[in-house]
Amino acid sequence: MSEHATPPPGEPAGADAPAPGLEESIRQIGNAGRQTLDSASHTFRSLRRLASADLALARSAFGRALAWSGVAIVFGASAWLLLAATLVALLQYLGLSLFISLLVPTLASLAMAGYAIWRVSYFFHHTGMHATRRQLSRMGLFDEPGDEDPDAHVTVPGDNPP
Repeated sequence: MSEHATPPPGEPAGADAPAPGLEESIRQIGNAGRQTLDSASHTFRSLRRLASADLALARSAFGRALAWSGVAIVFGASAWLLLAATLVALLQYLGLSLFISLLVPTLASLAMAGYAIWRVSYFFHHTGMHATRRQLSRMGLFDEPGDEDPDAHVTVPGDNPP
């Protein structure tokens, strides 16, 4: 120990106390080990409670977000219907036939629906966990894709096979 070490509580500074015996040292080490284990146990218990509370909060927030998403979809759809009706009325006022006036918002709706379908298919492609499968395969923990595997043809941009 260094000369500047803090003495144990109850001992005056600078007092040269005799070293404890072997049994006392073992007892102190055992007590320190139990205290460390108790501290780790309390830390794990606190971490588990925190994770449990965090998951409960996330579950509640997800439910509320889903409910408000439904509200947004309903009001967004009704707003689009009113906007389309207004557009039809405006186009008829400008002298276009009823057929052409209805065709313009219909084509706009179909274009947006097509774009949305394309984006959905693009993002669903990412749910296949292709990178994880590739890494597990490299580690030998996952079978290589065969001809019957639906993901056998998948390539990821930037992946250069050796």
